Amino acid sequence: MKKDEFYIGYINQIPSKIKRKLKFTVWILVLVVIVFAVVFSFFQNKFKNSTFELTNVSEITGTFHSKPYPSVRIELSPNDYKNVLLLGFGKFGPDKDIENMESRLNSIEGKEVSIKGNLIYYNGKTLLQIADSEKFPVMKKESQLPERKINSLGEIEIEGEVIDPKCYFGVMKPGFGKIHRSCAVRCISGGIPPVFTTRSKEGNSEYFMITDSKGNKINHDILEYVGQPVKVKGALEQLDNWFILKLNVEDIELLKGNSKIYSN
Repeated sequence: MKKDEFYIGYINQIPSKIKRKLKFTVWILVLVVIVFAVVFSFFQNKFKNSTFELTNVSEITGTFHSKPYPSVRIELSPNDYKNVLLLGFGKFGPDKDIENMESRLNSIEGKEVSIKGNLIYYNGKTLLQIADSEKFPVMKKESQLPERKINSLGEIEIEGEVIDPKCYFGVMKPGFGKIHRSCAVRCISGGIPPVFTTRSKEGNSEYFMITDSKGNKINHDILEYVGQPVKVKGALEQLDNWFILKLNVEDIELLKGNSKIYSN
């Protein structure tokens, strides 16, 4: 009569047949895990080539401007300037931080300031999440930069979507998908500048700061259109490295279809 192998847990030796079965089972499980991981990775959205320096505090020095949205204008090289948008911590704009600065420094409008914070950059755009100004004091003096020149580029009509630049440009990876639309609404309602993005047939993206027709902030008026395909028209201007689109909310046209940014 054939004898079956029997394994007793407190005995170190494992019978040969049971040992072979265990090895076979383990290798099968390992192979299944590897195949699943490879297949799963093909269905994941790729991270954008964006950067959020959460653990690194940087200092930028340039001229502060509050309009159309708070920013610091820095000189990259002679006659080459970049406007760095300022943000508060979390889902808020920089208004409280700026109030705190001006309570100690008086007005900083048009002054040269040195502000520390966490840089966010993507596709040539740079933002700064202001660090604790009590811990990192803000310095100011008279600006040495020439006055800004805003170039009028005429009327424009384009299709695209309204996004919040903080999460989309690098704080969240990825900063797109269905769950991030409500996040974008909260960020913009908290004071983060709304940005309009459109993509060309070649796949290149362009970004526009959006304001009302008079160049004022438009945060709360634009909320219902965040993350939805829309057609907008208005006056286009260029301010250094940013396009500014002045529009009337009443002229925004909702388009059919799902968001290409916040639908998946």
